[in-house]
Amino acid sequence: MNITVVVPVRNEEHSIRLLLQGLLEQTLPPAEIVIVDGGSTDATRRIVAEQARQHSHLHLIREADALPGKGRNVGAAAAANEWLAFIDAGVSPANDWLAQLAEAVRSNPQTDVVYGAWEPVTDTFFKECAAIAYGNVPTEAVDETFIKSRAIFSSLMRRSVWQAVKGFSEDLRSAEDLLFMKGIDDAGFKVSYAPKAVVRWSMQPNLLRTFRRFVTYSRHNMLAGLWKQWQASLLVRYGLIILGAAILFGLTSWWPIVTVALFLSMLIARATVALWRSRRRYPAGVGRNTARLLVLVPLLATIDAATMVGVAAWLAMKKPH
Repeated sequence: MNITVVVPVRNEEHSIRLLLQGLLEQTLPPAEIVIVDGGSTDATRRIVAEQARQHSHLHLIREADALPGKGRNVGAAAAANEWLAFIDAGVSPANDWLAQLAEAVRSNPQTDVVYGAWEPVTDTFFKECAAIAYGNVPTEAVDETFIKSRAIFSSLMRRSVWQAVKGFSEDLRSAEDLLFMKGIDDAGFKVSYAPKAVVRWSMQPNLLRTFRRFVTYSRHNMLAGLWKQWQASLLVRYGLIILGAAILFGLTSWWPIVTVALFLSMLIARATVALWRSRRRYPAGVGRNTARLLVLVPLLATIDAATMVGVAAWLAMKKPH
């Protein structure tokens, strides 16, 4: 199989070398690697250009102010091959990632789209807690968790699929991949899965970076019209707490303390559930799980706050930038 790997990038000087190394060392070498730079202001372009001079099948396309969707569309349009593999900056592939994706097609030649797997990089304690909080990691088997966790940044598809779905939305910073995958499902293309085609995704390293990232995710998820899949349950949850506070206001002067207790209880319950669901992937004793709980509670609160800010930003602006 001749495969073109398409990568949208922007200001990725700290991660692009690892990604390029991973792609250049694949056991099934890609016939072509197309890097679409969406307007980097750091050293990303220089790093890619240096590698392109050494590897003739690596191409850099400069596209001013391109969000990920447009970057993928530009790369797919420029690709020389029928099969397109998508991966993102900030992600590093296992050396047999492309081979595993291609094997799924060889095993079932009717396949139009293959989704691989991904796993979070947990090289710090905070990232480990982040993976427990929001890293819905696919299992090694193709089950409901795997299917729900599928990602464009670990995928392979026919060029005709990208054309039929009319490409990615170009005005969204995030959620454009969810809309694209929904288009694939709605069109009825033959989908296969490759649980051993693994890429590693780096989690946000601290609360501030997490907050900023989730504000963006939330706002653009609203713009994509996908609020029922995320924000709806959060709004209901906090709506109930606000309703409880209103009722308590008329019953007791202790209502502020009780409201805070309800809020903390909700966060602790969610953190406990997250720990339970992750017990097999991230086993630990009582001491480490207690420490995780102390990080998970403020982490979940940060994500919730960022989600609300993202919704407010959507209401105030109603358009991406």
